[in-house]
Amino acid sequence: MKTLKINSEFAHELILAIPYAYWLHQQNQLEKIITSKDMKPFYYFCKNVEEKFEFRTLNNIEAGLNDLPNNWPHHNALAVYGKNYGDLSLEEQNEVNGVLDYTQWIPPPYESYYSGLKIFDKPYVVINNNYNIEFGNPIDKSLRFFDIESLYEIFNYLTEKGYYVIYKRPNNTEFTLDQNEMGTLQGKFSLSANVDGIGIISDYDLCNYYDGKVINLNELKEKYLQYSYNEFQLRLFSEASGFVTINGGGGVLCGYFNTPVVMHVPHGKELRSGYLTNKNNYYNKLSDNKLHAVIDPNNKSNYQKVINKIKETF
Repeated sequence: MKTLKINSEFAHELILAIPYAYWLHQQNQLEKIITSKDMKPFYYFCKNVEEKFEFRTLNNIEAGLNDLPNNWPHHNALAVYGKNYGDLSLEEQNEVNGVLDYTQWIPPPYESYYSGLKIFDKPYVVINNNYNIEFGNPIDKSLRFFDIESLYEIFNYLTEKGYYVIYKRPNNTEFTLDQNEMGTLQGKFSLSANVDGIGIISDYDLCNYYDGKVINLNELKEKYLQYSYNEFQLRLFSEASGFVTINGGGGVLCGYFNTPVVMHVPHGKELRSGYLTNKNNYYNKLSDNKLHAVIDPNNKSNYQKVINKIKETF
C-alpha cells in the first residue's frame, strides 16, 4: 500500500500526482494522501486524506514529485524514447513535448462524480483568469491574464449568444498558495484599467454591468457555504458548457471536464512545438475536453486571436 506526500504547485499536482493516486486507487494500492489544505475534494476516492500543507513549494524535489512515475509535467522523454530530453533530436523533442508515461496514470472522472449542482436555467461558460507574479518577476512583466478590454469583449459576446458567464479570478485568499501567489497577495496587486467615461474599474467591478448574466465565482460561492472552495468549483465546472482560460494550473483543471476549452498560451513551456497538439499529450488525455489552443509565440498576448477562437467555438 502506498502513501503519497505532495506539496507541489497546483498544476503539477493535477497533472502528475492526482492521476497516479487514482491509478493506485484502481489497483487497491492507495493507503493515504498527504496534501495541501482544501485538496481533499480532488482525492474524493481516498478515505484517508491529510490536508497538511499551508503553503506550496515551487521546488520539485521538496514537493515530493520525485516519488511519482512522472516527476515533470512537460514531458517524460525517458519513458517515451529511453533517452534524456537533451539527447533527443529536434523532431523527437517535438513529439515528446507534453507527453507522459501513462502506464500508471488515470485521471479521476470529476464530471460524473460532482455533477448535479443545477444553478442556472441556461448554459454557462467559465472564464478562468489569472493575475499573478510569474517566475518571481515584477507584476508588470506578467503575460498570463486577460485584461479588462478583452474581458469586456468576451463578456459581451458570450452574453449576447445567450450564455451566462462565471468569472473566476482567485484573489489568492481561497486556497493554499505558492511563492508567486504569495508575492501577489503581499503586493496587493489588482487587475484594473482606466475606462473612458467610467474611470478606474477592476475586473470584479466589470462583472456587475451585465444584469446578473456575468457572475464573479467568489460572490456565487458565498451562497453555497456548505461547500469548500475547491469542492464548489468542481461541482460548478461539472455543469459548465465550456471554458475560456489562460494556461497554468487553473487551465489544467478546465481540461478535466468533457466540454470545449479555449486556452490562451502567451507564456510557458506550452509554447514548445507540439506540446498541445500532440495526440498523446496529457491535456487531451485528461478527458474528452476538445481543446482549442491559441498559441502566442515570443511571449506576446494577441487577445483578438483569443476572441476569434471563442467566436468559432461558442
